[in-house]
Amino acid sequence: MHTHAASWLRRRLGRAVVLAYTLALFLPGPGLWLRRPHASPPTHLTLNAPPLLLSLVLFSAGLQVPVRALGHVLRRPKALLAGLVLHLAIPSAVVPLVAFLLRRTPDTDGGSGLLTAMILIVAMPVAAGATVWTDKGDGDQPTMVGLVLASTLFSPLTTPFLLHVLAPLLSGGYAHVLAATGRLIQGGFGLTSVVLPCSAGLLGTSALPARWLSRLQSAVAPLAMTGSLLLTYVNASGALGSALARPRPLLFVAAPAVAALVCLLSLALGRTAARVLRLEASAASSVTLACGMNNSSASAVLITTSLPDKPHLLLPVLVYGLLQKTAANRVVTRGRHASTHTVRP
Repeated sequence: MHTHAASWLRRRLGRAVVLAYTLALFLPGPGLWLRRPHASPPTHLTLNAPPLLLSLVLFSAGLQVPVRALGHVLRRPKALLAGLVLHLAIPSAVVPLVAFLLRRTPDTDGGSGLLTAMILIVAMPVAAGATVWTDKGDGDQPTMVGLVLASTLFSPLTTPFLLHVLAPLLSGGYAHVLAATGRLIQGGFGLTSVVLPCSAGLLGTSALPARWLSRLQSAVAPLAMTGSLLLTYVNASGALGSALARPRPLLFVAAPAVAALVCLLSLALGRTAARVLRLEASAASSVTLACGMNNSSASAVLITTSLPDKPHLLLPVLVYGLLQKTAANRVVTRGRHASTHTVRP
């Protein structure tokens, strides 16, 4: 039953995402309510829906990762190390360029709001969904698994580091917000909402017998897809509800432009670096994806937590999430085409 439910949802996932955005546009009230923390009277516990939904999605993603494939990567770690270094280095090149361009715009804060959203995206670990795209493109799946795992496990250290490095590019109070967000990640958000759920899923993948794992995956998958759609609706309600309440035409133009620039530059630099390092085609595809596919759900939850009074900053995050999937499809299609036409001596 659970397997049928997961298959049914997966076949209709694209339409379901469109429905989530449509509901957020015309019926944002429930999503805005879910964005706020709620205290449970009997226990006095504070329930916060976005981090809980993110944990469910990451736990399910961890369950899908083929951990046993990592032995090959450890024996030949060149692509893995290159991907990790590039995943940290590319934001340091892309974000200053975007900051320079935004300062030429008429925005009163020099685009610091948009820049903050972009920094919170590029500082996130590699999206677990990148393993799906690698598999579709006949890429180096073990390398991608290693990149997702390593970037996630090290994110409580690497994410605050990138936030600290890039914070001086911001003006007004955004630099202080970014510093506070870094402390939030070090103080437990990165561990409890990102590392632990994903690690629990990975542990289940590697430790459970195949039959038990299959049952767990079939039970969790439809719940996680539903949770992902609900998280999309909650985040979109914050962005689109705010846009309807206070329309900002410039934001509707700038958000897609900035998100596209950051995403495409990151992928282009990743592909160029992979060629310079002379990585094999499959490994190069995985490294390229790792440079442009970030956990946008985690960054959206961070914005909701750190900047609850600026829900419009969720808009570039939502756009980036859509763009990175479209760009990933292009990368894996080109990679598959290149490998098909490779002439071997």
